Amino acid sequence: MKRKIAAIFAADIAGYSRLVAEDEEETLRRMASYREVVDDFIAKAGGRIFNTAGDAVLAEFPSAVDAVRCAIDIQESLRTRNMAYPPSRQMSFRIGITIGDVVERDGDLLGDGVNIAARLEGLAEVGGICVSRAVHEQVANKLSVQFADIGAQEVKNIPTPVHAYMVAMRREDGTYNTPKVKKVASKVAAAPVWMWPLVVAIVSVAAIVVTGLLYNTKLKQTVTAAVTPAAAPSAAIPSAAPSAMPTAVAAAPSSAPSPAPTQLAKAPMAPSNAGAAMAPMPSPSASHLTGKLAADSVPFINERVRSYLAGDYSAAGDYKAFALNIAGFTGSALNQPNEEAARNSALEQCQKRADAAQSPRRCELYAIGNTIVYTHGQPPMPPQPWLRQDPMTERAFASKDFPMVRDPAKVRLENMFVPAAKSRSVALGPGGQYFMTLGAPSTDDAARRSLESCGAIAGVACMIVAVDDNFVVPIPTLLRITGFFHAASNASIMADSRDEVVRKLGDGMGWNAVAVGTAGRPGLGLKAADEQTAVSSALADCAKRDSDCHVIAIGPFTVGPIN
Repeated sequence: MKRKIAAIFAADIAGYSRLVAEDEEETLRRMASYREVVDDFIAKAGGRIFNTAGDAVLAEFPSAVDAVRCAIDIQESLRTRNMAYPPSRQMSFRIGITIGDVVERDGDLLGDGVNIAARLEGLAEVGGICVSRAVHEQVANKLSVQFADIGAQEVKNIPTPVHAYMVAMRREDGTYNTPKVKKVASKVAAAPVWMWPLVVAIVSVAAIVVTGLLYNTKLKQTVTAAVTPAAAPSAAIPSAAPSAMPTAVAAAPSSAPSPAPTQLAKAPMAPSNAGAAMAPMPSPSASHLTGKLAADSVPFINERVRSYLAGDYSAAGDYKAFALNIAGFTGSALNQPNEEAARNSALEQCQKRADAAQSPRRCELYAIGNTIVYTHGQPPMPPQPWLRQDPMTERAFASKDFPMVRDPAKVRLENMFVPAAKSRSVALGPGGQYFMTLGAPSTDDAARRSLESCGAIAGVACMIVAVDDNFVVPIPTLLRITGFFHAASNASIMADSRDEVVRKLGDGMGWNAVAVGTAGRPGLGLKAADEQTAVSSALADCAKRDSDCHVIAIGPFTVGPIN
């Protein structure tokens, strides 16, 4: 057996048992996807995974700096992926890191260092990082990271308290959260023997009093319930009404298996593939839509449906309704005998059209009469312009090069997007979700509808990647694309340099690359004519002020080594 000092990294998924109980298949599939992210970051940082059990990961690193930087990168990346899911289905890791003396046996590591890292992981917040004092001392002056001292913590099976620090994770707005210290139950001194009869007597009297109160309360509730009539559910009255059909659209998340190419819509990565047709879409942060129906502001629909809403629908009398789903399928009912009939008819018509096209998305009421009742708000959208014409970076569309999606999705793009009529576009989300609009009347219409539907699926703004026959953003080929790049919140870049990087990248034209070194000082390659020139310039610029530089972003994407 070999003994050594190592930085030990321990991580597991918060609430994993509950997630499995709610949807085992989807949870296991997504855990595998998230583990790919975790494993890639560990390997990139020079770490080695020496043990895994269920949802837990144990790894060793050559230095505490590498371990903490890797942990921050993992949490930042997974936080972005979790934006595509409702809070109850988000999959977040807790991470603990310490430096300790360990014993290596057959590739596995044993000893107090491993045990303390696991206990620190238990102290960490959901999506957070907790480190020992030894780690804090090693990285405090080497990384642009803020810490919260939570003091000495008594943890299970460790004889002496462990002095711990929480890493303050960066929020989307650039500020840092304040870690919440978990309260560890203190040991209570044993009461003298003579006090126990008195304690038992007091507890017994209290129990009798509480039982009497609860019985009287229950009796009152029972009497009240007996004299209160229950509301009878309204009867559904199915009917049909004419409505305009939407043009074909196609949607699919990258992390789920693709359907046959004949399908036009596919379930998003969240909340679940099982029963996705009946699951509500992730609600964006925008407030619910209310007020009078305005045809120009209705999302997901094509211009033909918009004209119908502005004309025939708006002019019709009472008892009408309009339904839609995020894939652009719609249903409407006019001149119905009552409001309930209008609701049911519009929903039934929309759902039949969606089901016929094998769209897994549930139809929902958008308007009753001329009043909006839609509960999800406007989908999140990126700032305009949505498209920038840049001859230096545009190149012919190739399904095999489409970023952040798996092979089945690339086959689907090849079979559906490539041969489809113009105008067509594909929007991509930060978690690998994508949505394509086919046969739109204009490029702007195709881009808008792709972004709206993709944004509703992802829960955050998406990006137009391809229009008609071209990629319209730089698609890196020298390194592997790992996600969307946001300089303002990227943990690899030292905090006081991020604003400058954002400003210099603001133009966005040409090939741009960002490199960082050991201290997180950035180097930039801007407005280059090709990818290689941008990468070389970024590395050279970084080498002027830092060491061991490597490229972290090309164009709008974060990148890593090609496996």
